[in-house]
Amino acid sequence: MEYVCICTFTPSPVPMPDPLPLHLATPLIESMRLSKAAGRPVWLKLEALQPTGSFKLRGIGLACAEYRRRGATRFVSSSGGNAGIAVAWAGRKLGVPVTVVVPLTTSEGARALIREQGAELLVEGASWQEANDLAQSLLGAGGVLIHPFDDPLLWQGHASLIDEIASVHRKPGAVVLSVGGGGLLAGVVEGLRGNGWHDVPVIAVETEGASSLAASLAAGQRVVLPAITSIATSLGARQVCEQALRLAGEHPVHSVVVSDREAIEACLRFVEDHRLVVEPACGAALAVAYRDAADTPAAHAGDDLLVVVCGGATAGIGQLQAWQATVT
Repeated sequence: MEYVCICTFTPSPVPMPDPLPLHLATPLIESMRLSKAAGRPVWLKLEALQPTGSFKLRGIGLACAEYRRRGATRFVSSSGGNAGIAVAWAGRKLGVPVTVVVPLTTSEGARALIREQGAELLVEGASWQEANDLAQSLLGAGGVLIHPFDDPLLWQGHASLIDEIASVHRKPGAVVLSVGGGGLLAGVVEGLRGNGWHDVPVIAVETEGASSLAASLAAGQRVVLPAITSIATSLGARQVCEQALRLAGEHPVHSVVVSDREAIEACLRFVEDHRLVVEPACGAALAVAYRDAADTPAAHAGDDLLVVVCGGATAGIGQLQAWQATVT
C-alpha cells in the first residue's frame, strides 16, 4: 500500500516594503547663463519639476505617508498655495481625503489646482495665519494637520534635496534659497549637517514685505509682521518658524532681502534662460544669483553657488508680466 503525504506550508509573514517616496529626485544642472551673470559656477536644483511644481512635495509627501501609517484618516492643510497643492496631491495618491484652507490672497490658479486633486477647498482670512486658525479647528477624529513649514517630518523630507546633491559628490560653496515660513531653510541645514557640510553657508532670501526672517534676526527674536505686502504671497508667513530662526543662529546663514521687482524680473529672465516658469517666491533666490559676484554674500570668489529652484505652481508668464507692470 502506498501512502501519500500531503504537507501544508504556512510562510512566515513578510514585512511590506516602505512605500516609494512621493517626490522625485530632481535634476541638478549647471547654468551657463547664471554662471556668467554671477561670475562663478552656478548650479540649479530643479525642484520646480516636482509633480506638484514645487519642493513642498518632499517634506509633505513624507509627512503624509508617515501620518497615514500612524492611522490618520484625513489630512487638513493650511496653505498659501503650494503646500496645499502638495497635500492634495499626496492625499489622492495615498487614498486619504484632504481639506485645504487658503487665505484670500491665494490665486485662482492655485485654488483650481487644489480642487483638481479632489480636495475640499475653503477660503478664510487675509493671510495664512487666519487660514491656519480655521484649519486647526477642523481636525476632528482621525484628522491630522499637515503644516506647510513647521514639522520635523517636513524638514527631514526637504533634507533629501541635499542628500541627492551629496550622492553625486558636488559640495557647493554656498546654497541660495528662498524663505517663507522657514521649512526649506530648516530642511536644507539639516541636510548639510547630515552630510558633514557644516561649513557650507546658506543665503536665505526674502522679498520686501514678506521678510519675517530678516526682521527676526534684526530683533534677536521671532517677530510677527503686521501684514504681508509682497507680491510673493508664497513667502507670506508673518512669522518664521522657531526652528529656522534657531538654525540661523547656529549655522552660517546670511539673510538677504530683494524687491518684488527684482524677484519678478529674475523669473522672466529665467524663462528666457531655462524655459522654466517659476513664481516670485522662487525668483527671490534667482535674483541673488543673477547679481554680480561681488554682491553675493557668504561665498568666496570662484566658489560654486547652488540655487534651489523651489518652483511654484501659482503663476504663469502672463501673471508675471502683469505684476512687472505694477511694481516700482
